[in-house]
Amino acid sequence: MKTILCYGDSLTWGFDAESRSRHAFEDRWPNVLQSALGTKALVIPEGLNGRTTAYDDHLASADRNGARILPTALVTHAPLDLVIIMLGTNDMKPFLCGRAIGAKQGIHRLIDIVRGTTYPTEGDEAPDILIVSPPPLCETANPDYAAMFADTIPQSKMLASFYSDLADEEGCGFFDAATVAKTTPADGIHLDAENTRAIGRGLEPIVRMMLGL
Repeated sequence: MKTILCYGDSLTWGFDAESRSRHAFEDRWPNVLQSALGTKALVIPEGLNGRTTAYDDHLASADRNGARILPTALVTHAPLDLVIIMLGTNDMKPFLCGRAIGAKQGIHRLIDIVRGTTYPTEGDEAPDILIVSPPPLCETANPDYAAMFADTIPQSKMLASFYSDLADEEGCGFFDAATVAKTTPADGIHLDAENTRAIGRGLEPIVRMMLGL
C-alpha cells in the first residue's frame, strides 16, 4: 500500500465559507481521493486553516508557517511515497507576502525540505512531490475577506504558471486545481462542497500515474 501526505491549508482542511464550519468528512478532497484510490493507498490529510508556504502569521493562535511544520509532519507519517502540496492562497495576504513569486519561492523551500529531511527508517528515500496550484481568488462582497486579500486576485491567477514552471525545473508532478474547481464568492477564497470534491476527483489520475497504481 502506498502512503500519501496531503499538506495544505483550509482548502485541504475543508473550511465551508457558507456555514463557517467544516465540510462533511466525505466532501473534503483528501477523503474523496482516498475513496477513489481504495485500498491501494492511504491518504493522510494535513490541512491547517491559514497555513502559508513559509511565512509567519503572528496573529494566528497556531504556527501557520508551512516550512517550519513540514519536517515534523514528514517524520510523523513516514515512510511516505508521495507528498501533495497545495499552498499559496494565504501567501496572497498583503501583510504576509502578497506576491505570487513569493509563494513560488515558498513552495521551492518546501520541496527542499521534503528532499532534505532525514527520515526515521534506514534506507528511506524522499517521497515524490505533487505541487497543486490552488484555484485563484475571486471577487467577494464579504468586507473582511475583501480587505484581507485586497488587490491580490491578479497575483493569485499567476500561481499556476509559476508552480508549473517550478515543477518542471525540480522534477515534481503538477496539477492546476483551477481546471476542475473555482472559489466561492461567499468569501472569495474557499471552496463549496462540490468544488472541493472536484479537486479530489481531479487528482486521482495523476496520483495513480505517479505511484504506478
